[in-house]
Amino acid sequence: MATELNIPDTAAKAAEAAPDRMSLSMGPSHPSTHGVLRLQMELDGEILTKCDPVVGYLHRGDEKIAENMTYNQFVPYTDRLDYLAPLANNMAYAIAVEKLAGLEVPARCQAIRVITAEMARISSHLMGLGAFGLDVGAWTVLVHSLNQREHLYKLFEELTGARFTTSYTRIGGVSRDIPDGWLDRVGGFCDQFLPALEEILSLLTRNKIFLDRTVGVGVITKEDALAYGITGPNLRGSGIALDLRKDKPYSGYEQYEFDVPVGSKGDSYDRYLVRGEEMRQSVRIIRQVIAKFPGGDWYAKDARKIFAPPKDKILTSMEELIQNFMLVTEGPQMPAGEVYFEAENPKGILGFYVVSKGGGVPWRLKIRSPSFCNLSILPKICTGILISDVVTLLGSLDFVMGECDR
Repeated sequence: MATELNIPDTAAKAAEAAPDRMSLSMGPSHPSTHGVLRLQMELDGEILTKCDPVVGYLHRGDEKIAENMTYNQFVPYTDRLDYLAPLANNMAYAIAVEKLAGLEVPARCQAIRVITAEMARISSHLMGLGAFGLDVGAWTVLVHSLNQREHLYKLFEELTGARFTTSYTRIGGVSRDIPDGWLDRVGGFCDQFLPALEEILSLLTRNKIFLDRTVGVGVITKEDALAYGITGPNLRGSGIALDLRKDKPYSGYEQYEFDVPVGSKGDSYDRYLVRGEEMRQSVRIIRQVIAKFPGGDWYAKDARKIFAPPKDKILTSMEELIQNFMLVTEGPQMPAGEVYFEAENPKGILGFYVVSKGGGVPWRLKIRSPSFCNLSILPKICTGILISDVVTLLGSLDFVMGECDR
């Protein structure tokens, strides 16, 4: 006999508590929620008196999955966190595991990771900028942004073999070295991108409609940003210059000069300006990496029990064949211990907490996703705003439900 599920009706409860107000659900299938986010709102006319974000519609159990596969097998799952910047996710996860293993990757590998991470930042911000413009009625911005992302996707495909979910990074290195002439093509992209970026931003920065929709909307104070664990451009938009690439540099970021843009009011317009400037700074970083790009190995050759041997050695040497077999079947052997590493991803600070009891599979893996923390402030800043401003506010936060729900 089938059992009926007793699911509480939050809308009905809200109506009973405040019969003079209307309860409205936005999402989880709604273009303005940028994914499967549901907002349970209470309205007094057109003014929000309450807003509860409901997450979990895209929950896939990534953290539990990690406990049942080897460290390298989990790399493709990191692609699916912030799926607008998979190369940055790969990098953060790989560094966390390398920290557990006490492994230092060569300078060339670090340089490749920095270039790909900054290209991923530009790609992610372009998508966020285009979607934000579309949310407030600027269709042209999305078209130009997608055009520039297409240039990046061609470079990603040339390097990794995939456009979207790249799975490029490995524990101890990257899956392959850069192709011949690839750095020149990346430099060519930077040369044409900066003028195109200025044209895109000129469509919004002094646009009267855009200013009316964003200035003073969704203000996040410094105190609230810190209290709710906001990170990334949303935190810097509130005037706090926290950027892990500067404050806790990793992968050689301390070698490169770049500025950390900050806002003054913490409103939706400031968050837009910060992301625009961050793309300029990413180009600045990429050019510096290309100028001083090191030679040498693109993976740690001394990590015999962690990084797979070259394919030609696997096919010609019994020792390397056995080593590859053990890595595939049992995973890279890690010492017992626990580590936490966090990286400055496009959406904010992405952290991986890894607990090992030895062997090739993590005993526990916890992901600190920036979008989850950034969305937690919605009940605070949505109260008292117009329902039309909710769309602007969500676009300015630039979240991804893939990493929020995990």
